[in-house]
Amino acid sequence: MRKLLLVLGIVFTVLAIVFSILPMDTIAFLPIGLALVFCLLLLKKSEGNQKKIPTILLFVCVLSSAFVLGKTILVKDEVVEDRQFEQQKMETKQEAKQELEDLEKDLE
Repeated sequence: MRKLLLVLGIVFTVLAIVFSILPMDTIAFLPIGLALVFCLLLLKKSEGNQKKIPTILLFVCVLSSAFVLGKTILVKDEVVEDRQFEQQKMETKQEAKQELEDLEKDLE
C-alpha cells in the first residue's frame, strides 16, 4: 500500500509542477490537491525513517500551490487595443481601395 501511495504521490506531484508552470490557471489545483492527499496518506503510512520523501513531496506541493495562487492573484489578464495595428489596417484598406480604383480607370 505504501509503494502505491508513493508512486501516486510522485506522479501527482510531478503533474502539479507541470500544471503550475503551464498557463492552466486554477485547473492546476486539481493535481495539487490529489498530490497533497496522496502525500498526506503516504506520510501517515510511513514509519519514522521513511518520512523524508513524503515530507519533500508535501513541501513541493505546497510550493506549487503557493505559486499557482500567487500567479492567479497577481497576474492580471488584460486585452489592450493596439492602435498602431488598427491604423495600419485602415491604411492598407485605403491603399487596396485606391489600387482597385486605379485598375478600374486603366480598364476604361
